[in-house]
Amino acid sequence: MKQWILKAGANTIEGLVETTTTRPEPGPGEVRVRVVAVSLNYREHLILSGGDGPWRPRADLVPVADGAGVIDAVGNDVTGWKIGDRVTTVYLRDFETWPPHPGIGLGLGAADEQGVLTEFVVLRADRVMMAPESLSLAEASTLPCAAVTAWTALQHANPVRPGQKVLTLGSGGVSLFAISMAKAFGADVFATTSQADKQPKLIDLGVSQTFDYRNDQNWGATFFKATGGADKIVDTAGFGSINQSIQALAFGGDIGMVGLMSFGEAIDPALFYAKGVSLRGIPVGSADQQREVFRFIDDKGIKPVIHRTFDFSEARAAYDAQLSPDTFGKIVINVSDE
Repeated sequence: MKQWILKAGANTIEGLVETTTTRPEPGPGEVRVRVVAVSLNYREHLILSGGDGPWRPRADLVPVADGAGVIDAVGNDVTGWKIGDRVTTVYLRDFETWPPHPGIGLGLGAADEQGVLTEFVVLRADRVMMAPESLSLAEASTLPCAAVTAWTALQHANPVRPGQKVLTLGSGGVSLFAISMAKAFGADVFATTSQADKQPKLIDLGVSQTFDYRNDQNWGATFFKATGGADKIVDTAGFGSINQSIQALAFGGDIGMVGLMSFGEAIDPALFYAKGVSLRGIPVGSADQQREVFRFIDDKGIKPVIHRTFDFSEARAAYDAQLSPDTFGKIVINVSDE
């Protein structure tokens, strides 16, 4: 079978190499999945560039955490799964219910766990979940990291209620899922962007108003003045935007900190304490939260935004597209026919 690997120590796209290997067999407690599609997250580039960092083992690594496919073999002692079941991956290990713990790892395709950019993958039976019935497997491949992260940010603590204001930062996968989910909850949704051509696309998704964070360095204060502040912010940008996010919050509001894009800015205590706000780290989410969001997606008819789909042989081009400023939605790699 064919698979892609990141060569040990490599930290550029040239280190992503297509190879062939023997099709694996499931052992006790495992299932084998014929992968139909995978999708990329920004963390794929953290792993690619971190050739000797915590994301990477000192060995070749099959990358990518998010995938969907069909179970085609079942090991001994496996219950609840059968050949032909349509499944997605589960991002983190041994994380059935909240809260997280030190053993959840960094997700499939990172550190000590091989990923799913391969034609067939063997996984523990608890690392797959039944895909939403309303989605194709290509669409379902976009869910395990981005959709679950958005759900956890919106619903785990201080759940979003109808009529509240939600602000998302940027137009990455987590933000776009958060927009669709928040609208389905009955919230009034806003977004930041630095690109004029993305503003109408965000409006089409249901965003009430966009705010330009690049041309307005004090966009948080601008947002607060225009709207009275957000009850919930899904911050996918990282700590480089934290004080602007706090300024944009309503009093008593809540920030779900998702992004790893920027670091280094210290929280201004005067802003933080005066508003009585909360800041929560979002380590994707538990298996229970993944089941919840899958049911919600089916119930509400939510569809992921897919920017572009690539063939399996075009994995390098897919990686490049993931970082393009023009990308709006998920990058998907087709592996086999559904």
